[in-house]
Amino acid sequence: RRFAQRRGDEIDGNSRVTVDPFARIHKSIAKQNFLITLGAKMTAVEDGSVEISAPITQSVSQQHGYAHAGLAFSLGDSAAGYAAMTLFDPSCDVVTAEMKINLLSPALGDSLIAVGRVIKHGRRLTVVAADVFAVRGDTRKLIAVLQGTMVPVEQT
Repeated sequence: RRFAQRRGDEIDGNSRVTVDPFARIHKSIAKQNFLITLGAKMTAVEDGSVEISAPITQSVSQQHGYAHAGLAFSLGDSAAGYAAMTLFDPSCDVVTAEMKINLLSPALGDSLIAVGRVIKHGRRLTVVAADVFAVRGDTRKLIAVLQGTMVPVEQT
């Protein structure tokens, strides 16, 4: 699909309005006070894939100086959920039904980047996953993997 960069939507060849997924996800993230508190930013959106990053600051560190696992989980859950949202009708949001995390390595670096993706999209349930990387300079290190299930809900 091709998406308008300025207006946020366009008319496709069948005279239907196609919503720009970047604008749609960005609008939703702007309403998420928790992600705003974490300093999270959406950095990429494609059908079935979303990338979200956040800085590792003192306020999200645990007692050993690593980024807290809660930051990795929050970014991974959000990236995976928004990846699912890109495949649902624009009138739908999603909520997490369940999510599992494997912590692979301490989160040391300047920031975390979560890359969410859809594994299997369905009408009622969508299975998702996310990889979370610690970033220092130009180096990315995989520190966590998540897998879960998203459920579509009507927008409120």
